[in-house]
Amino acid sequence: MSEMLKMNAIQAINAAMMDAMAADPKVLVLGEDIADPEGGGVTGTMRGLSTKFGEHRVRTTPISEQAIIGAAIGAALGGYKPVAEIMLMNFTTVCMDMIFNHAAKLRFMSGGQSAVPITIRTLTGAGWQTAGQHADHLEGWFAHAAGIKVVAPSNPADYKGLLMSCIQDPDPCIFIESAGTLFVPGEVAADQGPIPLGVARVANEGTDVTIVTWSSMVLRAQAALPALAEAGISAEIIDLRTVSPWDREAVFASVAKTGRAIVAHEAVRNFGPGAEIAASINEELFTTLKKPVIRLGAPTCPVPFSKPLEDAFLVSPAQVVAAAKSLMA
Repeated sequence: MSEMLKMNAIQAINAAMMDAMAADPKVLVLGEDIADPEGGGVTGTMRGLSTKFGEHRVRTTPISEQAIIGAAIGAALGGYKPVAEIMLMNFTTVCMDMIFNHAAKLRFMSGGQSAVPITIRTLTGAGWQTAGQHADHLEGWFAHAAGIKVVAPSNPADYKGLLMSCIQDPDPCIFIESAGTLFVPGEVAADQGPIPLGVARVANEGTDVTIVTWSSMVLRAQAALPALAEAGISAEIIDLRTVSPWDREAVFASVAKTGRAIVAHEAVRNFGPGAEIAASINEELFTTLKKPVIRLGAPTCPVPFSKPLEDAFLVSPAQVVAAAKSLMA
């Protein structure tokens, strides 16, 4: 049995990068302030990489998201496996043309001759008073684009294993690092290897209600479990891990068992990925459902700076409990 190490998501990302760069000299890193002289990135996830592997493989870039993604796409077409850091997810809007019209589509538009194996790491998440231009969960934008995989881990072991899989994947991957998950410690196997993309995990087994979620919302769903148990409700939490492609089989199997479903995410509720999942559950399991699927998400507004308003913006454990109780009524 492998030794288990205690670490947080930041350390897990660093461990994944260390392993990936040691195993394959084609893995490169590009981003703002990521080399050791600049501190190893805004959260320190890249710390030690440039010292170990050299600044020719760990490139601190100018403050230009278009340059970062453009260079990463070019390197990928040249046979490399670049990991590009866009410091905050809201800043992907600056280079959306590069991501959506080039990275995602070049395999299709070249008849399969040109792969773009880039991994775009990006940080986001409300709760830290970073306000409207720094904290949006935009996974729905990328899940809507054919040719991109969208990955959103919730715990350190998944951070390491899923990032390793993204780096190895032959197509573009968006790797979402939600601020609410970064500092929560967990156990990671010393020999933790890649975790397959598109495969969900059962974060908590239950029989009454299925809660489908991902990223930081997994932690808030888990925080609701004591109150749910006190109310006599047994909740099963499905952590998707990959938003696109999502694990339809795991979700359908769970909802077929419980007959009730909640889809919860930090992203804005309107037109969010939860709507796609809820619609798919309805199409597949309409006669099995005991109540209509409930969607939980943020209101349609920018992330507030005011702490009380920001707390109200986020889906709370209490809202999860209330939704489950309404399904059981």
